[in-house]
Parts: sequence; C-alpha cells; structure tokens
Amino acid sequence: TDARVNLVTPALFTRFPDAAALANGTQGEVEDLIRSTGFFRNKGKNLLAMAQALVERHRGQVPDTMEELRALPGVGRKTANVILGNAFGRNDGITVDTHVGRITRLLRLTTATDPEKVEQDLMALFPQSSWTLLSHLLISHGRAVCIARRPQCAACPIAADCPSAA
Repeated sequence: TDARVNLVTPALFTRFPDAAALANGTQGEVEDLIRSTGFFRNKGKNLLAMAQALVERHRGQVPDTMEELRALPGVGRKTANVILGNAFGRNDGITVDTHVGRITRLLRLTTATDPEKVEQDLMALFPQSSWTLLSHLLISHGRAVCIARRPQCAACPIAADCPSAA
C-alpha cells in the first residue's frame, strides 16, 4: 500500500540519497529496507537495476520523457505518469491505479479493466491540463470516501451524479 511505502522510504532515502548511492548498494541491503512492502526481492532487484540505469544512461538524473522512463527497470506507464506529472509538471497521461480504475468504472466513465485502456478512455473525456490533478482527486476520493469495502455514499459529494451510489 501507499502507506507502507511511505513508512519504508525515509530509511531507504537516508541510506541511498541518490541514484549513484543506490546503484552501489547490495541486493540484501535494499531488500532489508523494503521487506515489509511485499515482493521485496523483485522490487529490490528493480530498484538496483533502475539506479544503475540512471547512472549509466542519464548521469544519475531522472529522465523527463515517457519513453526514457519506461525503459528503466521496474517503471511502467503508471509510475512514469506519476513522475512526469508530479516531478516535471507534465500532463502526458493519467495515472491509473486501483482506485482510479474502480472509481471511474463506478462512475461509468469507462468499462475497461486494463489500466492503459482506462487511461485512454479518461484522456478522451478530460482536458489534458487536468490529467495529473484528476488522478490525485480520484485516488483521494477512493481512499477517503468511495472506499472499496465500505463506500460512504451518504457522505459522498458526488453521490447524486453517481450511477453506482447506494
């Protein structure tokens, strides 16, 4: 979960403050720091490989294009959209996580379950200038109000417009 990631990143970033430091880390050391996130072996492998690629291909700097980001180990379209939107202020796409997919299906903005198809459907409905903010709003709504196992429809500010409201 995001909460778990937020718990482990301070120690990870303290130990590895930049790509060069992480690129010189060991698999075991990284795994120990991220163990509680689950799938720590694969994540550790990808983190090390990503840091090495940043150092070798980008002089230790995070690239600012979808193509270059997606070429990094462990970086998919969702992560690339987060980086582009939040670090570089670029609305190149819409971040589709489980909350965004679930909420947009409940709102009947899409019927798709594949994140890239959901993204394409949403990009056709909303102005590009709003894509990063849209992701944040949908994620926040999914965490605070339209909670998967216990939606708070009675307290939902958009319940009147939601075809799925109870």
